[in-house]
Amino acid sequence: MSEVSVLKPKILIVGGGAGGLELATRLGNSLGKRQLAEITLIDQYRVHLWKPLLHEVVAGSLDTGMEALSYRAHSADNHYYFRMGSLIGLDKDAKKITLAPLLDHHGKQVLGERQLDYDYLVIAVGARSNDFGIEGVRDHCFTLDNAHEAEDFHLSFLNKFLQFSETGNETDAVHIAIVGAGATGVELSAELYNAVDRLEQFGVKKVHHSSLKVTLIEAAPRILPVLPESLSEKAQQTLTDLGVDIQTQVTVKKVAENQLSMVKNDQASTLNADFLVWAAGVQAPPFLSTLGLPTNRIHQIEITPTLTVKGEDAIFAIGDCAFLLNNPDGTLENPRPVPPTAQAAHQMAEVLAMNLAAKINNQPVTPFVYNDHGSLVSLSRFQTLGSLIDSLFKKNLMVEGKLAHWAYASLYRQHQFTLHGFWKTLGLILANIIEKRLKPRLKLY
Repeated sequence: MSEVSVLKPKILIVGGGAGGLELATRLGNSLGKRQLAEITLIDQYRVHLWKPLLHEVVAGSLDTGMEALSYRAHSADNHYYFRMGSLIGLDKDAKKITLAPLLDHHGKQVLGERQLDYDYLVIAVGARSNDFGIEGVRDHCFTLDNAHEAEDFHLSFLNKFLQFSETGNETDAVHIAIVGAGATGVELSAELYNAVDRLEQFGVKKVHHSSLKVTLIEAAPRILPVLPESLSEKAQQTLTDLGVDIQTQVTVKKVAENQLSMVKNDQASTLNADFLVWAAGVQAPPFLSTLGLPTNRIHQIEITPTLTVKGEDAIFAIGDCAFLLNNPDGTLENPRPVPPTAQAAHQMAEVLAMNLAAKINNQPVTPFVYNDHGSLVSLSRFQTLGSLIDSLFKKNLMVEGKLAHWAYASLYRQHQFTLHGFWKTLGLILANIIEKRLKPRLKLY
């Protein structure tokens, strides 16, 4: 038995986001279950939370205790192994990776630096907000790159309104400035107003809808540039009705404590706020550019259509940290990069699971082609809208209201179905319905 285990290919997956976790699950339930390969998932955190939900964590609309997935428990049920750690080194010749020392919540070392062997390596470490080298962003802005940051912002938000209710004036407002009017910034703006309305319903003194002032800042001419202009205008109207001050074609030049230095039409100005949130752009972790792999200017790893890293045959990259020009029509005309979205990561994981199985069995691999199914944006309970792409007629279908809300919710349910299967996903949906009836609609801790 020991001789057989040594011969089993070792597949290491670094990063447990939407792509990495789905890949580990698929491989575990195919190759791992049949003892055809050793599948190991590595992540620096103990739990997984679907990144598109982080704006709801900030506002308290979502309880991470209910929605977070334990990597350790999930791995035991799905035939892969989980290890905590962060990638800091790669030896391509020896086929080894190096993990950083693991520290506990007090900063004490739990495990030292470790090296792991691999036959196939998959890098799926995701991406984070791009500060574009602007001074002060990392020091003075909240970001929503992981559940820990979202929870930190949530507690700061609650504490600010606790302070406001005790010492503030009813004519004053808590001011939050959000830089970046893509999906994250827009959804967060609406969700924050939903949270303040809930606080008022819970009887928090002096707190009402106008106790919050949100300023949404965007460098582009309009918000939500990935959506058709008509939907962007509808989203803007909804946010404006809520009280959001939308400022477009504004460039942030510098960030200080509670202050943004900005330029619009060559006119400089400053904006002061109680909280600053950075939700502009994405970039892959800079350490990826130190591994000896080809990367672009935002540190994404350049890959081929078979999802292998350029120049490599045993290293792959998927998700937000990977850069691939997509040619859906099989032509070289106007190729576009695969977008850094959960939708793309899901599709990449599905194809790479098949390709790794094919490689192990010495069979041909399948090129990846990204299929855009559209974009949806949820403005909390106030509005949901977006565009769905009809794959048969290649047309954009504008959707809003209940249909759009159902489609938006189905994206997360699809993710859960991939991870848990039908029956457990059904159980989670029922548990979620019961929880909403039994618990307050806002997390207050």
